Amino acid sequence: MLYKYNNVINELKSSPNPFIAFKVRTRVLAEDPLSPENRELQEKMKRSGLVKTLLSVRGKSGKIPFHAYKKWIGSHWTLALLADLDYPPGDKRLRPLRDQTLEAWLCDNHINSVPVIRGRARRCGSQEGNALYSILKLGLDDGRSEQLVANLLKWQWPDGGWNCDRRPGASKSSFMETLIPLRALALHSDITGSKETQQAAQKAASVFLKRNLFKRSADGSIMDKNFLLLHYPCYWHYDILFGLKVMAEADFIKHPACSDALDLLESKRLADGGFPAESRYYSVAVKPVGSNISCVDWGGTSKKKMNLYVTVDALQVLKAAGRLKFN
Repeated sequence: MLYKYNNVINELKSSPNPFIAFKVRTRVLAEDPLSPENRELQEKMKRSGLVKTLLSVRGKSGKIPFHAYKKWIGSHWTLALLADLDYPPGDKRLRPLRDQTLEAWLCDNHINSVPVIRGRARRCGSQEGNALYSILKLGLDDGRSEQLVANLLKWQWPDGGWNCDRRPGASKSSFMETLIPLRALALHSDITGSKETQQAAQKAASVFLKRNLFKRSADGSIMDKNFLLLHYPCYWHYDILFGLKVMAEADFIKHPACSDALDLLESKRLADGGFPAESRYYSVAVKPVGSNISCVDWGGTSKKKMNLYVTVDALQVLKAAGRLKFN
């Protein structure tokens, strides 16, 4: 069924949250990102309280005084969140965070510690994938991203994905470890024209398409009930909305295998045209103590109230799939 989304689109395109307004205008309404109005939204992003909060944990060096992967405030996650939010590229303030992230994933100790068991590298590809995607999307590449690409290609499994499972018998890729590398390699191919990364992204996409994005290939049963719930941010986790968003970015969203997931997403539409965050992977805290802590409140969860970030992602997916009706 084609629902009309005029009211929610009109509401969100005028949102005081510049990230929401920009995404609706550029990804749903197909406005020029370089128009004066959208350029002003990008400037507002840089000055926003959200960005000030994300960057508030930096030290004098411009780096965050924790390991790059500290959940969810390390440099790795800060860059990943900004990239996912369509933060404007080229912000020099982010270069120390880029360096900190690359120091973590390109150092010899890290690369040499990747075990190869029965011919398969046991590696959390989401980590290199997020780093690659963030650096490219945020306009921070200084040439080192090609080493991330080379490592991902080297560690890709025969079925097209990645997995860090060290059990010798493990032979199938992980959804969680494959989606973000797919996203990153598709972006790399778009930017550089690389046929190698395009083919690698196609192989990775097959991991999801063979399973209709959430079903076991053996019997069509649901792989994980959490895949069916909507979240924002997903971080390294997987759900159908995140999967569909990457399928849209990588130009697979109109593949017939996406239909069931799209139907399921549409079934979660609220009366006002928005979509809820049904679960979350973060706890909000002012002080970065412990793990899975966010200094930003991403709207919480509710069965009846739309979450702005989930809604704008759902709308852009439905637009890309040709399922969004508005006038």
